[in-house]
Amino acid sequence: MSLDTTEDKIDVREGIVHSAIPADELARLSDDVISALKTVYDPEIPADIFELGLIYKIDIEDDRMVKIAMTLTAPGCPVAGEMPGWVENAVGAVEGVSGVEVSMTFDPPWTPDRMSEEAQVAVGWY
Repeated sequence: MSLDTTEDKIDVREGIVHSAIPADELARLSDDVISALKTVYDPEIPADIFELGLIYKIDIEDDRMVKIAMTLTAPGCPVAGEMPGWVENAVGAVEGVSGVEVSMTFDPPWTPDRMSEEAQVAVGWY
């Protein structure tokens, strides 16, 4: 399954994605991966990285390897070296995940408009 927030979102529950993983298991894995991502916080901002819009893409491969493309609020973020490990640890703990690969990108650069309404409320911008 691929959740790419730079394109139209594809929901496996709508039967659009073809995978060797049964649809109900893929939906559970997707939900659990997102829940795990929501446990990782930028220490300088009181919102999780998923709601902040730092996750650009999530791919769950047929072998249950999860590949995540993400960014940071700024290239010079003080936790730039640590946050990919936090993401890997959180998602790696999800039942059924065989492994996690996290890649960092700054293209496109993160902007506050990527934040969800929930994140905007958390930081007092809404």
